[in-house]
Amino acid sequence: MPRMTAAQAAVTILELEGVTHAFGVPGAAINPFYAALRAKGSIDHILARHVEGAAHMADGYTRTRPGAIGVCIGTSGPAGTDMITGLYAAAADSVPILCITGQAPVARLHKEDFQAVDIASIAAPLTKMAMTVMEPAQVPGAFQQAFHLMRSGRPGPVLIDLPVDVQMAEIEFDPETYQPLPVYRPAATRAQIDRALDMLAAAQRPLIVAGGGIINADASELLVEFAELVGVPVVPTLMGWGSIPDDHPLAAGLVGLQTARRYANATFLESDFVLGIGNRWANRHTGGLDTYRRGRTFVHVDIEPTQIGRVFAPDYGIVSDAHAALELFVEAARERKGAGTLPDRSPWAASCLERRRTMLRRTHFDDLPIKPQRVYEEMVSALGRDVRYVTTIGLSQIAAAQFLHVYHPRHWINCGQAGPLGWTVPAALGVVAADPDATVVGISGDYDFQFMIEELAVGAQFNLPYLQVLVNNSYLGLIRQAQRGFDMDYCVQLSFDNINAPELGGYGVDHVKVVEGLGCKAIRVYEPDDIRPALEKALQLMAEYRVPVVVEVILERVTNIAMGTELDNVTEFEELATAADDAPTAISLLD
Repeated sequence: MPRMTAAQAAVTILELEGVTHAFGVPGAAINPFYAALRAKGSIDHILARHVEGAAHMADGYTRTRPGAIGVCIGTSGPAGTDMITGLYAAAADSVPILCITGQAPVARLHKEDFQAVDIASIAAPLTKMAMTVMEPAQVPGAFQQAFHLMRSGRPGPVLIDLPVDVQMAEIEFDPETYQPLPVYRPAATRAQIDRALDMLAAAQRPLIVAGGGIINADASELLVEFAELVGVPVVPTLMGWGSIPDDHPLAAGLVGLQTARRYANATFLESDFVLGIGNRWANRHTGGLDTYRRGRTFVHVDIEPTQIGRVFAPDYGIVSDAHAALELFVEAARERKGAGTLPDRSPWAASCLERRRTMLRRTHFDDLPIKPQRVYEEMVSALGRDVRYVTTIGLSQIAAAQFLHVYHPRHWINCGQAGPLGWTVPAALGVVAADPDATVVGISGDYDFQFMIEELAVGAQFNLPYLQVLVNNSYLGLIRQAQRGFDMDYCVQLSFDNINAPELGGYGVDHVKVVEGLGCKAIRVYEPDDIRPALEKALQLMAEYRVPVVVEVILERVTNIAMGTELDNVTEFEELATAADDAPTAISLLD
């Protein structure tokens, strides 16, 4: 039996499980693992500037490549605790990432050793498994179990904590006979699918709600095929956006309180039946449950048994992986179509299309300072159908979901539930590492951008080019808008007179200088007609220099983006589109 250190065995298992990239920061207690990484040479390592950034890079990496698992590495003490936010973001959105931490020696774990912390206990509520491996011979089994758990059922992160002496101890391990554990995913039965289809057939105005579980299961093609067979419009959730192309005749748009289209909310309120697949009824999608549920019957399909009934009790629930369920939905729908027993949904689908054509928000504004709606209009014009968008939280995310278009799964890479500020920049770098040939576009407000701006140096060092759109109003915009209900504007201003950049007119941080100091390129825009040329120039600079390029657009200080308290109570702060020129990049143009 071959002998090697436990750290060497761990790195070998990463390789055998398909890992090709890792993101992290070396430290004394994890150096034996790094020595094994260096010796093996099969895994590309990207050095983060902050360990939280490494976790978000791993997160973005996983979300981009089907079947991939991002890996982040650091010490147990400050590095492991820094990665907790990354574990929370991944767990909340059902994203498998593997966090590996280096710990103090076993004999010193309870002696308050330098940088020793019980990271497994800290991480336990946010992971599918968090363990400190005390015996060297248990390392292979721990890693084998980690990959099994990350991929089985509802995906999610795992943390493995390795004491330094455990890493260095020699064990017997045979890579040639290593085999990953079988992945468990529950599957619907045909009887369950037939029951759900019977309920759908009884409805007059049905909708399919497509959640992130469909994208996780790589079931988007099956979703579209099923929707076309039954003729039922599809509402993607924020995490499921891209599961059906935005310009498909059955794409009904995003529903919700913030990240939503006017026409989509109107369509949902007209519906009488909802089939949710791979979704979790998030509160930003549903709003108040009385309004959301009123007059509608619900079927809920989800891979996690405890999700069925967690937010509200559906009329019928099915525990199943989205891919397995949709295979049966397609099979059963084909049979019913062949037998001529599927109802004609064309009048209902046509009414949804008419709302999509007519109920539009205005995007074309020539105002100075620039209104944010114009930025997203120009992005749609300049960037095309195949761009991968990356964003997290704030008015920038909300406006993006109201005005951009997504046509492919995994092309809207969004931190949906946790929404930590700072996620966008490192996650975008992880996306580029996973798909180096893609056009990747990060979308941030100035506060999200400043949280982890240092990670741009990673993009410069490792040649990870992407386009970062920075919409700058020098405000915590979403929080300022929320404070309107408290009649205050308190501690949310980022503006100040920068003595080194008086040309900014009080907008504070000179992002262009900071970005250039980190080895990247930057363009600042003040005029609306300059936005598209700046985006096109940025794409050229990315190709030429192979570094991140920031396009900073100076916005009006105060903007209120449409949002509300209920699906039928969304406040529109700007005038609506009344002609095609008001919303020239909408999917369906007004006459």
